[in-house]
Amino acid sequence: MKARLAVAIAAAIAAGGALTARAHEAGDIIIRAGIVNVDPSGDSESIVLPTEPVTVLPGGVDVNDDTQLSIIGTWMVTDYWGLELLAATPFEHDITQPDLGIDAGSTKHLPPTLSLQWYPRGDSEGWQPYVGVGVNYTYFFDEDVDPALTGALGSVLGASSAQLELEDSFGLAGQVGVDIPLNDNWMLNAGVWYIDIGTTADVRTDVGTVSFDVDIDPWVYNVGIAYKF
Repeated sequence: MKARLAVAIAAAIAAGGALTARAHEAGDIIIRAGIVNVDPSGDSESIVLPTEPVTVLPGGVDVNDDTQLSIIGTWMVTDYWGLELLAATPFEHDITQPDLGIDAGSTKHLPPTLSLQWYPRGDSEGWQPYVGVGVNYTYFFDEDVDPALTGALGSVLGASSAQLELEDSFGLAGQVGVDIPLNDNWMLNAGVWYIDIGTTADVRTDVGTVSFDVDIDPWVYNVGIAYKF
């Protein structure tokens, strides 16, 4: 997925580099829509099971990537500065435990991200690169425990049931992107974010709770179209 997005970004720049259109201006509203991929790059701390002696799973958990539809709004405060809100349809991630070689469960999340953007070309016509920094709030929901994990906890701890809960997360975000004009209103868009997402996972069983920290810290890749009002 990342390779395809990189090719799409390069193609957009090559196709739009020679095009000109009116510059971004204070008061403009830009709506961007496309496909967005969340690719976790972080890791998890070791999982300690309350056995006698304790059982340590040093590999923690792995979280896979997912691709959804994006909707991104930007308000140009000045010709050079904008405020952006990133939103998307809910992402769903499978969670695996590498030491046991099993599926551990899954979760859905929404990661709205508010960023302050700087457009260095400002009131110039043509392509518009930008960078931004902001804050992310990630809301986790619909957490599920895979039967394989329930069975493993049953054999190790004697648990007969398990539930997964993930704490919501606040973190910083950074981004780079570019708008490639097709005419005065329509544009191609590509953007990349790095988002600090960290959570505490609680696996609650009928014999106790196992808690551990998970750093998701994804790279987020978006390609799509944009319309400027």
